[in-house]
Amino acid sequence: MARFQQTLASQASFEKHARKSKRELFLDQMEQVVPWAELLALVAPYYPKTGNGRQPVGLEIMLRTYFLQQWFNLSDPGMEEAFYESPVLRRFAGVDLGRAAAPDETTILRFRHLLEEHDLGGEMLVTVNQYLEARGIRITTGTIVDATIIHAPSSTKNSSGERDPEMHQVKKGKQWYFGAKAHIGVDSKETVVHSVATSAASVADKHMLPDLLHGEERKVWGDGGYQGQTEVIRAAAPKAQDMTCRRTRYKNYVDEEAKRKNTTKARVRAKVEHPFRILKRVFGLTKVRYRGIWKNHQWLCAAFALVNLYLHRNRLAPQGA
Repeated sequence: MARFQQTLASQASFEKHARKSKRELFLDQMEQVVPWAELLALVAPYYPKTGNGRQPVGLEIMLRTYFLQQWFNLSDPGMEEAFYESPVLRRFAGVDLGRAAAPDETTILRFRHLLEEHDLGGEMLVTVNQYLEARGIRITTGTIVDATIIHAPSSTKNSSGERDPEMHQVKKGKQWYFGAKAHIGVDSKETVVHSVATSAASVADKHMLPDLLHGEERKVWGDGGYQGQTEVIRAAAPKAQDMTCRRTRYKNYVDEEAKRKNTTKARVRAKVEHPFRILKRVFGLTKVRYRGIWKNHQWLCAAFALVNLYLHRNRLAPQGA
């Protein structure tokens, strides 16, 4: 894809002993694996056109800005500030301070609202998965389902004086958590996230199960939170075999056979933790960014699209890149 012609104001300096930082190496790699043309074509029909009024910031700059927020867990004002602090981020996004100012936080917010309005976060996940399939990374007939809690601020010291009414608390073990829950369906062979659902943390995992299956499954894996859902699985995927974990401990005995089978199933289920690790440990998304389930759902769909690309970056990058 053709990039931007930069002025001298945006050129890297000529330090003799300079080397690329981890951030630069990461962005170089993502530059190679993100399907820019397909994603730009997805958003372009909804993006403001050039007219007689204030000229919109270039679509590619805004899309790259949106992804930078995902990768480095930056708020709208934090992203604006980062552009003025980091020439690395400016170069990646195509922001040239010799020509124009960086996108301000209001512009960044409006672009995000545009994506939310047209459900483009979910469409990004579909587009990325189609791109992966075209390169041989196909969704097969096995799906692993799981969920993770994303914390939300529990403080009421804000402008509204209340916690987010769409978030709820849940007890896990002996600990209480307040926030949202990200539910995902992951291909058991390629570890591609193909389905995402978002709910309050208090919603039981099993209630979101039908939304996580694509319908062509032959096997469905899940932890003990999904046991007893065989009929639900069959309704969503008629040919699927229920491979969810079963109860092993009873009042007077331990079912050793069920325990052995659960151990075997766990070897497959472990793959579902890989996308969560990337989301939380690499991208840093441990807390919800916005108020309301829908906004965070759109953010999570786009995030898991980028997670899929990151997980398969070595297979997608051109040879020798």
